[in-house]
Amino acid sequence: MPRAIWNGKVVAESDNTVMVEGNHYFPIDSINQEYLQESSHRTLCPWKGMPSYYDVVINEERNPDAA
Repeated sequence: MPRAIWNGKVVAESDNTVMVEGNHYFPIDSINQEYLQESSHRTLCPWKGMPSYYDVVINEERNPDAA
């Protein structure tokens, strides 16, 4: 089962991910929201349009725009 792990914590886990260009995209209900903080970063993607990004924050360490 695909898992997104950072700083020793499972941020997301699901058998129902979608692969795009080698990246797993997790369903929203499989993400541990307590580790995410909204980022102001924006991009433009041909498949996703204008996606939102989140910083992953665990044990007071921040991984900017990681989700």
